[in-house]
Amino acid sequence: MTTIQVGGEALTLLPQKAAFLAAHRTLLIADAHIGKAVSFRQLGVPVPRGTTSETLGGISRLIDATGAARIVFLGDFLHSARSHAAATQAALARWRERHADLDLLLVRGNHDDRAGDPPASLRFDVVDEPFNLGALALCHHPTPRDGRYVLAGHLHPCIHVAGRAHDRLRLACFHFDLRVGVLPAFGSFTGMHPVRRMPGDRVFAVADERVVEL
Repeated sequence: MTTIQVGGEALTLLPQKAAFLAAHRTLLIADAHIGKAVSFRQLGVPVPRGTTSETLGGISRLIDATGAARIVFLGDFLHSARSHAAATQAALARWRERHADLDLLLVRGNHDDRAGDPPASLRFDVVDEPFNLGALALCHHPTPRDGRYVLAGHLHPCIHVAGRAHDRLRLACFHFDLRVGVLPAFGSFTGMHPVRRMPGDRVFAVADERVVEL
């Protein structure tokens, strides 16, 4: 784990592609995209099964490891309207039952606008961006906001790292500039897009279950 200071808050970057605000006992997760695989299958695209269970299992392990009392999802919790398929919603209901005392908050993203809010039975608080927490603005879109440091998702950031014999690795990463920090996509079936690194930016790659500053 790696802890940095943003907006006057200690933010721990986790190799599971999430972040933790220990002072608030709050886990931050961007771009879970629950139900993306089933959405593709319903369109006739052959994609892996079990991604919802994999994503929810990963969240459960983070809750256990951090002792989080709350999760703030930084947008795109559900992938599309097809994410309301019975099997996907049943998996979500079982997961929620396991974590019945956990506070859940969703900051709506662009996919949430299309997918709709999570069912009321999952007991989410759902808000439009920004959700202000201390000196932070928790958002989906990485747009600067006056007076607060923004933590967001949306971009699914990654960075290319050169290896031996001209090999190149593409690693998910956290990307921080002076006003905005972007978390990697948490979902197990999501694409990635290279960051545009500017002077003064900090980039932390997720590699071999570690977070490494590059």
